[in-house]
Amino acid sequence: MNKFLKEFKDRGFFYQCTSEDELSKQLDEEKIKGYIGFDCTAESLHVGSLLQIMCLRLLQKNGHQPIVLLGGGTTRIGDPSGKDKTRKILSEAEIEKNIKNIKNILKKFLDNDDPNTKPIFVNNYTWLKDLNYISFLREIGKHFTINRMLTFDSVKLRLDREQSLSYMEFNYMILQAYDFLELNKKKNCVLQIGGSDQWGNIVNGVELIKRYSNNRTFGLTTPLITLATGAKMGKTESGAIWLDEKYLSAYDYWQFWRNVDDRDVIKFLKMFTDLNIEEINKIKSDDINQLKIKLANETTTMLHGKKAAQNSEKAAKEAFYNKNSLIYSNSAIPTIKLSKKDVHNELNVVELIILSKLEKSKSEIRRLIKGKAIKLDDQLITDEKLIIFNELFHNGYLKLSIGKKRHIKIQCYNFK
Repeated sequence: MNKFLKEFKDRGFFYQCTSEDELSKQLDEEKIKGYIGFDCTAESLHVGSLLQIMCLRLLQKNGHQPIVLLGGGTTRIGDPSGKDKTRKILSEAEIEKNIKNIKNILKKFLDNDDPNTKPIFVNNYTWLKDLNYISFLREIGKHFTINRMLTFDSVKLRLDREQSLSYMEFNYMILQAYDFLELNKKKNCVLQIGGSDQWGNIVNGVELIKRYSNNRTFGLTTPLITLATGAKMGKTESGAIWLDEKYLSAYDYWQFWRNVDDRDVIKFLKMFTDLNIEEINKIKSDDINQLKIKLANETTTMLHGKKAAQNSEKAAKEAFYNKNSLIYSNSAIPTIKLSKKDVHNELNVVELIILSKLEKSKSEIRRLIKGKAIKLDDQLITDEKLIIFNELFHNGYLKLSIGKKRHIKIQCYNFK
């Protein structure tokens, strides 16, 4: 088996492949270009997209060149795959802003220096925006049958549930197939990788290229990843695990990986770090907490850098192992600063937590207080009407903790 495909399988990336033996042979014979598409429906990707990013890294590692397709055109329509309803239609300005930010995130994960493997970024809006509808139907639409399109899960599930599917969304699979055709013609791209829910769309592209130009291309899919708890990868009780530090701090990102279920640790070390499979197999019997710290450090270093990972580990030790010590200005725990206008003589603990942004709902905060889940400088809070007075701040700092995993340092000088 080809080296790339073997590691792809060893790391748990593999789900389905079109003509696997032929793809393996071509990968052995030449360096190829392969692409993954990313919708630009939000300003940041979250860890639900991380497996696809790791596939791009693996392509580079094996000397192949990744193409990153940013769906500036298809985002204007919305992929119906796995969706119960039509996505919100974004403005062109919003989509362009999202594209720019997502591109910057992806550059953090990929090697941008080697000209032979440097990622190629493309925006499908460049070829979709000027399509002539009649010409498109004659040249591309004739290769698709409604009968077959109705059998794909992205369409069938919506119809079976009697949920509306707009004609706009129904066209998505044709446009994605056309993307692959354009990349094959313009960039000599021969491989598309995507999640297992994209199988139908990917097969459409492979078949379209075969009918249109008789070129041989391939599709490769990854499994949809869920946590051992059954939750969807990328979502937690406190919200999405964003890859942009503007939405999620490096510390909180580190904490996500540090606190994964024991059953997920080895699987995630294989999927989301660059550690060799042999090394992972050697350490898999080590203390589970040390393995979790290893996972958190490797994943955080990849996205935010080594220093951020080290600071996060230090902050976690301060929060968990030095519970009786006060947290002063040299602490690595994430800090928020309150301005004079944020504070007043009757600021209570509920309002303080709202300002900290650890929780948004006052009713949820009150529930947490009743459940004995909130502490200030490691002292349990039982009164939701507690006034935050000057003496609570030590050298201008106050540590707020919610449960065992969420901690933040609040800085406020001249509090009165």
